[in-house]
Amino acid sequence: MLVVEDLKVSYGLTEVLRGVSLVVPEGGIVALLGGNGSGKSTALNTISGFLKPRAGTITFAGHRIDGLSTDRIVRAGVVQVPQGREVFAGLTVAENLELGAIVRRDGAAVRADTEQVYGRFPRLRERRNQRAGTLSGGEQQMLAIARALMARPRMMLMDEPSAGLAPVMVQDICRIIAELHGEGMTILLVEQNVGVALALATVAHILRDGVVAVTGEARALVDNPDVVKSYLGG
Repeated sequence: MLVVEDLKVSYGLTEVLRGVSLVVPEGGIVALLGGNGSGKSTALNTISGFLKPRAGTITFAGHRIDGLSTDRIVRAGVVQVPQGREVFAGLTVAENLELGAIVRRDGAAVRADTEQVYGRFPRLRERRNQRAGTLSGGEQQMLAIARALMARPRMMLMDEPSAGLAPVMVQDICRIIAELHGEGMTILLVEQNVGVALALATVAHILRDGVVAVTGEARALVDNPDVVKSYLGG
């Protein structure tokens, strides 16, 4: 579903991605691993259209999306759940969900999807009139995922969904991601927590210094002590 070829991205004179290539098959979960500064978030932000590549191509469902605006990429079916959740803290849960559907014009379907999201995340229904900034970290992560679902994505880009959460909430988030995958959602998952990546993904790409250093079956990579020591900080 997603094909990234020879992607190069720079911040000013600093080249962050130096020729990244990867494939995410339809209906799959692919993990993008690596240490801090390896380029993981930059890759997601470029696929989402927040950053423009200096070179390379990004193809989604057979169509080039590199160079498109973020809203057009969302309309095409690619939606990102950002690192650090980034909910609109001063708005209510319900208002955050409304913003997730801002590119849509099918009002009745949006209302039906809102009810479906509340069914999936009952805690958000209970707090729908509460300001998002007053939610717990785990609830904010649920809201970030729910907001992304309101755009009716075909593919979700998830940037460290387990970061900063208590272990019990990490389990909840993993369950939610696994459920979405079971329903056919295609997911590209960036994670520092290799345990989370191993629990969810079948294939992993390990970034180091802006290039894909290793690609393979996720469990085999994480079970390889040389790979863990060399690329994942031990």
